[in-house]
Amino acid sequence: MTRVCLVGADDVDLRFELLSRETAREALSTYDLTQPYENTLALSTVSVGAAVSLLNDLNWYLVRYADAALVRDPSVSETEWLSRDLAEAVRNDEVTPEETDEFLRLYGVDGGRLVEPLFVRRTDGEVPEYDLRDVEETVAVRVTEGEFGR
Repeated sequence: MTRVCLVGADDVDLRFELLSRETAREALSTYDLTQPYENTLALSTVSVGAAVSLLNDLNWYLVRYADAALVRDPSVSETEWLSRDLAEAVRNDEVTPEETDEFLRLYGVDGGRLVEPLFVRRTDGEVPEYDLRDVEETVAVRVTEGEFGR
């Protein structure tokens, strides 16, 4: 199963905004929604293609209410997420799963919330440590070279 995690913008209640809009509510109605982190909405789809299609369907809302849309597929990584752009590139066979692991956006997790992303580059298979603040854990998101540092 491919997971999707939508990360809400700081000033909005993502779940409320998506489920109070008829089109978004209908697009999400067939999924079992969870909240792995504060102000996020997560669900499972059958494939990277289905995940990217759902994100495309929700694009109008994501541009307004979300900071990020993440995709995790076991064919790429069991533990690391892909940015929406990178997931689309994988789906379109523009990059192979093995080519996705160099550029990362690391989120700290503090009090159940994703905080302050740090852009890092994997070196010799090692992910640099998150050092922006003390956090309980980190969440690694693979990004495209073009997204690196944005």
